[in-house]
Amino acid sequence: MSHAIGPFRLEHSYAEAVPELALAWRAAPVPDPELLVLDEDLSAELGADPDELRTPDGIRLLLGQVPEEIPTYAQAYAGHQFGGWSPRLGDGRALLLGEVVDRAGVRKDLHLKGSGRTPFSRGGDGKAAVGPMLREHLMGVAMHALGIPTTRALAVVATGETVWRQTPLPGAVLVRTAASHLRVGTFQLVASAGSPEVLQRLTAYAIQRHHPQAAEADDPALALLDAVVAAQAELVARWMQVGFVHGVMNTDNVTISGETIDYGPCAFVESPDPATVFSSIDTGGRYAYGNQPAATLWDLARFAETLLPLVRVRGTAGSVSTTRDAQPDEAVARVTAVLELFHERYDDALVRGWADKLGLVEPDRELVTDALELVRTQAVDLTTFCRRLARDQARELFADPGPYDAWAARRARLVGPDPAATAARMDAVNPAYVPRNHVVEAALEAATAGDLAPYDRLVTALRKPFQERPGLEDLADPAPADSAPHVTFCGT
Repeated sequence: MSHAIGPFRLEHSYAEAVPELALAWRAAPVPDPELLVLDEDLSAELGADPDELRTPDGIRLLLGQVPEEIPTYAQAYAGHQFGGWSPRLGDGRALLLGEVVDRAGVRKDLHLKGSGRTPFSRGGDGKAAVGPMLREHLMGVAMHALGIPTTRALAVVATGETVWRQTPLPGAVLVRTAASHLRVGTFQLVASAGSPEVLQRLTAYAIQRHHPQAAEADDPALALLDAVVAAQAELVARWMQVGFVHGVMNTDNVTISGETIDYGPCAFVESPDPATVFSSIDTGGRYAYGNQPAATLWDLARFAETLLPLVRVRGTAGSVSTTRDAQPDEAVARVTAVLELFHERYDDALVRGWADKLGLVEPDRELVTDALELVRTQAVDLTTFCRRLARDQARELFADPGPYDAWAARRARLVGPDPAATAARMDAVNPAYVPRNHVVEAALEAATAGDLAPYDRLVTALRKPFQERPGLEDLADPAPADSAPHVTFCGT
C-alpha cells in the first residue's frame, strides 16, 4: 500500500513484510517549527520540489505531521552495546515515515529523529537538540561527498522547544534517508525471540532489498552473510583511509546495507594513532580508531549467529536441510568460513585505497604500511600529508625528515612517469576538506546560538571536498597545537 502526500508517495514494504518489527506510532506535535537546513540536491534525487518542502505543509510533512490514514512506525530492534546485551532497544526517539522510490529507482527510507517518545524510549524524552542533528546532517554531507556509503539528512527542522540535557538546548528534528534501517540488531531481536518464521521473512526481505543476488545462491542466508561481510569490510576500510572514528559501533549501528549510520560521538583523527578515542563514554577504547575493523568483525559474528537456523547443511543421508533439523556444528563451520574472509577483504580494500591515495601504479602493502607508521610516529596530519604528497611538499611536515626521505625514494619507483597526472589522480581521492573537529564544534556552537553562517560555510566546503578554494584555507588546517584534546558526546 502507498500514500501520496506532498511531493512523495510513501510506501511501507518493511512494515508489510515484518509487521512484528514495526509498531504504529505518531510523531509528537511541534509548537513553533523552523526549517534550518534543506538538502536541495537530495530533495531532487528523491523527486521532490525543494520549494514545496519549504511551505508550511511541506514542513509539517518533514515533522511527521501526516493524516491519520498514513501510518508511521517505530522500528523494533535489539543489540549489543559496548559488548553488553540489550534485548529491547528500538526507535526511542525516531519514526519511519515510509519509503520513497527515488528517481534512480532505489527504495529509500524517510525517517525522523527527535520526533518524540515511543514505547522504546526507555525513560528518555524522545527529543533531539539542534547541535547533534546538524552534526548528523553535516557528517552525512561529508561522507557522501567523500564517496563513503552513508545515510543522509534531507532536512533539519527546529521545533521551538527546549530540550534539557546538561543544559537547556533548542530542539530539532532530523529527517534522514537511508537505504534502509535494517541493522544487525534487527536480526538479533528476532533470533532472540526464537521466531524462525519471522526470521525467514526478515532475511528474505533483506535479501530482496539490499543483496538480491543472494536469492539465487544455493544457500541464500549464507550468501546474505557473505554480502554483508563484504560491504562492511569495504566500508570500514574507507573510514580508516579518511581518519573517521565512528565512536559507537554497537550492533544496532551496523547496517545490513553497508551504509554508515548514526553520527553521535563521531570525529576525525589528525594523526592516525590507532589508540585514538574521542567518545566520552568509550572509556575502555573498545571503538578506538584502530579497533574499528575488529569491532566490525565482532558485530558481524553476532549477525552470523542469528542466521544459523537458516543456513543449509548436509544431513546424514545427504539431504540438504537447515539447522532446525540437522547438525548445527556444520552451520557454525560454514558461517565461520565466511567471517574469516573479513580481514582479507578489509586488508585488500585498505591497501587498494591507500595505493590510490599515495599515487602508486599498483598496490604495495609494505609501502602503505610504512607510510602510515611514518605519519603516526611523527604525529603528522593525515589529510595534509596526502594533499602535500601530491605536490612533492610533504617533507616539510616531518620534524625528522630522514625516514620520510628513505620512504619517498622507495615510493618514487612505484608512481607513474607523469607527475602532473599522478598529482591529478591523487587529488581526486585525497580531500582538501574533512570535518575538522575544532571547526565542526565551532560551527555547531554558533548554530545552536542562532548563527548558521559558519555552519553553512563549512557544509559548502564539504560538499566538494577535493576542490581547494580560495578563502577556505582555515577549514583545511588541523587544530592548533595548544588545543585541548577533543571529546565527543552521543547527543542523546
